[in-house]
Amino acid sequence: MINRLKTALIQASLTWEDPLVNRKTFSKKILETSNDVDLIILPEMFTTGFTMSPKHIDHGEGLKTVEWMQAEASAKNAALVGSIVFQENNQFYNRLFFVKPNGEVSFYDKRHTFTLAGEDKIYTAGTSKLIVEYKGFRICPFVCYDLRFPVWARNTDFYDVLIYVANWPKPRINAWDALLKARAIENMSYCIGVNRIGKDSNGHEYNGHSAVYNTLGEELIFSEKEEVLYANLEKEHIKKTRGKLKFLDDRDEFTLLK
Repeated sequence: MINRLKTALIQASLTWEDPLVNRKTFSKKILETSNDVDLIILPEMFTTGFTMSPKHIDHGEGLKTVEWMQAEASAKNAALVGSIVFQENNQFYNRLFFVKPNGEVSFYDKRHTFTLAGEDKIYTAGTSKLIVEYKGFRICPFVCYDLRFPVWARNTDFYDVLIYVANWPKPRINAWDALLKARAIENMSYCIGVNRIGKDSNGHEYNGHSAVYNTLGEELIFSEKEEVLYANLEKEHIKKTRGKLKFLDDRDEFTLLK
């Protein structure tokens, strides 16, 4: 059983609605990551920025990006995760893909579409969580606005790692910082947040604050600039903390109605 997972968080600026340019940018950054990395995490909508005009994106770009993720994961021998604009059955999704080095693909559709920007009127919301088993860790990935809804993230599945990929703007970054830490503490899980930096074509500014928190809510890494951040996740830390502090045993039982 593997007891350590080395993660790389790629915090970068995005080129507006240009999947080809963004794939080239991230190919270069992935190539430069450490050779012993196990999991590489990219921001939300990493090929386009947070666009509310998905019709501007060619229908085939979604599958092209998934194939690109498979090729990059295989070449690096590391899993790759991030969300993109994806069109299927005449509907648009803010879809997160988790791609393993062997080419296996899992996906999660963002459940909480961002009503403030009208995302709910353009993208179809997801209805189910995703738990990925990878190198001995149970990983639960979400997308941006999902972070504000603790019930959806409640650790009823005994996952080890929460991931949030985002385009979270600077004016509300204090909420991002506070909620990442809270999700780690209340779920006794590692919590990873990967945000973008720079400005988009709507003038929104992003200042990163990508970070990793352990099961006690202690900050392991944090950044406000364009860079790759590394963090080692330790299975023993999870086991030790949950063994000593059995807070998850006292969870409320509930059922989501919709």
